[in-house]
Amino acid sequence: MINARDVADYFLSKTIDEDDTKLTNLKIQKLLYYTQGFHLAILDKALFDESIEAWRYGPVCPVVYGQFKKYKSNTISYDKCEKQFESIFDTKQIELLDDVYETFAQYSAWKLRDMTHEEPTWMKHKDDASVIPQQEMKEYFKTRIA
Repeated sequence: MINARDVADYFLSKTIDEDDTKLTNLKIQKLLYYTQGFHLAILDKALFDESIEAWRYGPVCPVVYGQFKKYKSNTISYDKCEKQFESIFDTKQIELLDDVYETFAQYSAWKLRDMTHEEPTWMKHKDDASVIPQQEMKEYFKTRIA
């Protein structure tokens, strides 16, 4: 079963040989949101079961946030992971993860935050910090790929 931490680890593993891409908890949260949204829209199902909530600084997966909160706003240090991602994700999922990473990791965490603050999935739920329903994410992200 794929979980949101597997996705976060995949993105972190991509930064090992890159000097210019650093991931913070805030940036990981936005990458998780975009990954889940596009996976729902393109493959018609969730990539991971963990919820995404509308927090003050945008969409957040609370489970992964808790695992990385010790880093605060600093870059997450990540050593070579022993996970075999090919045994966790199928080919379509890896393609999607790579596409999301290539498209969105180039932006700063704060730029990603600003981008998500303009999206209806966050705006609708920001006042009560509630879970962003997957169906709403799916419907919104379908408009981004059409």
